[in-house]
Parts: sequence; C-alpha cells; structure tokens
Amino acid sequence: MPRPGPASAPEDPAAALGAAAELLALLQARGQDGASAAVSPSQLRALLAVEGAEGINLRALGAVLGSSPPSVTRLCDRMEAMGLLTRSPHPSSRREVELRLTPRGRAVVGEHRAIRARAVSAVLARMAPEAVDALVTGVAAFREAAAALFPVGRPAGPPPGGPRGSARVADTP
Repeated sequence: MPRPGPASAPEDPAAALGAAAELLALLQARGQDGASAAVSPSQLRALLAVEGAEGINLRALGAVLGSSPPSVTRLCDRMEAMGLLTRSPHPSSRREVELRLTPRGRAVVGEHRAIRARAVSAVLARMAPEAVDALVTGVAAFREAAAALFPVGRPAGPPPGGPRGSARVADTP
C-alpha cells in the first residue's frame, strides 16, 4: 500500500506495521464483545504474557507490560479473583511469587485467539494468495526478530516458519 507521493515510493515499513497493528487491535476489540469472559485489554495482555512464560514473577510481568509493580499487583489481584490465574510461592525465593494460568485462564486466552482468528481470516480471505504468503513470510521474520529483543512474554504459537495453514493464522499476533 503506497503512501502519498511518487508512485514508486514504498511506504515506510514501521508506519505500515504500526497501521496494521492498529487495525489488528480494532479487529480484536470488536470481537471481544462476543467473548464469554469480559477481560480488559490489559488483562488479556497479561494472560498472554503469563501463558508465554509460565511461572513468571510480578516484576518480570511488569517489565513485559511496561507497568509499575503496584499496577501489576492490582491487575493480578483482579485476575486471580476472576479465576484466571494463580499466584504461588517461588520454590527458591520466599519473596517472589510465580504466576500461572488456571484452566479458565487458558480457556479465555483460547477463546480470544479464536475470535481474533475469525476476524483476521475474514480479512485474509479478501487478499490474493500471493499477498497472504508474502505477509506470512514477513510476519514470521518479524516474530523471530522480536523474540530476540523481547524473549519474555512472547505469545504462544508455532515457531516462525512452522506449519502452514489456518492454525498459523490463529497464532499470528
């Protein structure tokens, strides 16, 4: 999608990805209305981070979310009260707690992934197959580069270059 200007000038990659991320956020937010458990975007991000790093502690979760320790504690208090995660003592440090998803928390994450997959699939169905292939290749490279910079809290799913097909779409961030 070229930006305004000369016909041959490509769009800035960071701007194009930012615009795509905004569209994905809109698609995901639109689909959350149909979810059985109402979770905020912050709670969903936290659930995804805990899923990606089971046993993560509050400090590390705060770093992933870019939130202060008191905010992360309150967020986890609410999610624990909702039955989405558990906190348990760290086996080697009495001052730390480990965060883990409950079966209900896993179900909420799965439901939100399914909602997102349906929304994204509807968009992908409107694209040419070669454009979808190029997008998948680019997203896989992006995930690999991002994993090197942000190893904690990486969304679960097949590794870059994993199996092809609709399951991959469901796991694409």
